Amino acid sequence: MTRGSDGGFRALLDGAHRANESLLCVGLDPELSRLPEPLRSEADVTRAIVAFNAGIIEATSELVYAYKPNLAFYMAHGVPGLLALEETRRLIPRHIPALLDAKVGDLANTSVAYAAGYFDAWDFDAVTVNPYMGEDSLAPYLSRGDRGIFVLCKTSNPGSGDLQDIAVHTATGNQPLYLTVADRVAEWTERWPATLGLVVGSTWPGQLAEIRERCPVQPILLPGIGAQGGEIAGSVQVGLDATGSGLLLSASRSVIFAGEHAGDDWVSEVRQAALHLRDEINAARRVIV
Repeated sequence: MTRGSDGGFRALLDGAHRANESLLCVGLDPELSRLPEPLRSEADVTRAIVAFNAGIIEATSELVYAYKPNLAFYMAHGVPGLLALEETRRLIPRHIPALLDAKVGDLANTSVAYAAGYFDAWDFDAVTVNPYMGEDSLAPYLSRGDRGIFVLCKTSNPGSGDLQDIAVHTATGNQPLYLTVADRVAEWTERWPATLGLVVGSTWPGQLAEIRERCPVQPILLPGIGAQGGEIAGSVQVGLDATGSGLLLSASRSVIFAGEHAGDDWVSEVRQAALHLRDEINAARRVIV
């Protein structure tokens, strides 16, 4: 699929959903100490990470909605890690969305440079962004009609309420800041060409329901369904859009490290973990759709 000519990132997302019957997003977050034994002894960091990610992609490419590398797990290894990220992007099939979890946010030319790096140099289909600096800081991303932008809204961590739950005065009364962010994303969708979405933790199903009501058509990236203990059925019940999709349920550790102690059979263990999650999500969808 060619981005832009076929409707940009949303069309890419819809195509992956149809092809794989999946809402599972797999996070590609390598930790060298948890690689399976056949790779743990590899001295070349780039080769170890690329081989690990290649095995995950091979095992799961028919089961996923999207892949989501987290930039931090590559930057931790300096240049070798960034080389591994570049190669990982090339390994992700072009019909499956590749979403870079960078949570980026900055001003003016700095933001332009970040957008050029993530979208042009590395060619990711979407990126997560931090809206704290306001709309103008996100303009270099929002102006990309062929890409996806996932705006941090209500994150999965216990301390998210420190700022995200602060009451904001609006014309209709007070509401938490995360709902104000959701309102802004709905508003920006009308004025900017990029596909706008939100990041909402699966640990907050009540807040997810509120956000989906404010943003009925925007895709929602939902981290936390695996190791963080997010509840799948409740999230699916309140988070799907009107088409029965538009919800990227993201798991990293529970999938990619499923074969941590499986020796040479680690790839099949990863596949089984992804298959189990994909099917659990689909079972929850069938109850609703």
